[in-house]
Amino acid sequence: MTPDEARASVTEVLHRIAPEVELDDVDPAEDLRDEMDLDSLDFLNLVEGIKERTGVDVPESDYPQVRSLGGFVAYVAEHA
Repeated sequence: MTPDEARASVTEVLHRIAPEVELDDVDPAEDLRDEMDLDSLDFLNLVEGIKERTGVDVPESDYPQVRSLGGFVAYVAEHA
């Protein structure tokens, strides 16, 4: 999967979880939970949504790698 395809997938899932957030304003290097005011359940929904959309399973041990938008996009691109 290309980085652009991965970004589109992550963006789509994030938009379902937090439709009120303007994703263009999210700093790709900052923690998603802080940037988008996501709680732990929202984050788990993000992980599950990515698995459903792309087939990429993110184990809990890899959560530090997907803490930011940029990290999540890179992870999905690499593992899809």
